[in-house]
Amino acid sequence: MRVRLAIVVSEFNYDITRIMEEKAVSHAKFLGAEVVAIYRVPGSFDAPFAVAQLLSRDTVDAVAVIGAVVQGETKHDEVVAHQAARKILDLAIQYGKPVTLGIIGPGATRMQALERAEEYARRAVEAAVKMARRSRKAAEAALEEGRTVVIE
Repeated sequence: MRVRLAIVVSEFNYDITRIMEEKAVSHAKFLGAEVVAIYRVPGSFDAPFAVAQLLSRDTVDAVAVIGAVVQGETKHDEVVAHQAARKILDLAIQYGKPVTLGIIGPGATRMQALERAEEYARRAVEAAVKMARRSRKAAEAALEEGRTVVIE
């Protein structure tokens, strides 16, 4: 089953997120998913707006969000990452479609973010594709009392 995947990419810390975007697209191809949209947003805090727009389309099965929230001198990175993550989760539930979190941080240094860039992107895409496939199987599964259905 072909999954139609959208990827939301934060432009903030683009030296890191560009690497993440490239890995996300290549891993989606490897998994047999079709990347139907790449939506670039100024920062991770802006991602939920893009996610909502993408989830409202019938042509999108799942969304992977990638970004890097690097630690600064204040706790701003915590506010950004926590609020983005909370709203992204809320949107997945609201629209009934998987949205995965591939945002590095909070608390990561620039070096830590660079070291983790490819892994976070790969994991976000892989989780989005798996969840889209499993969601489709769950919708098709005949759940009967007394019978256990395993969806994987």
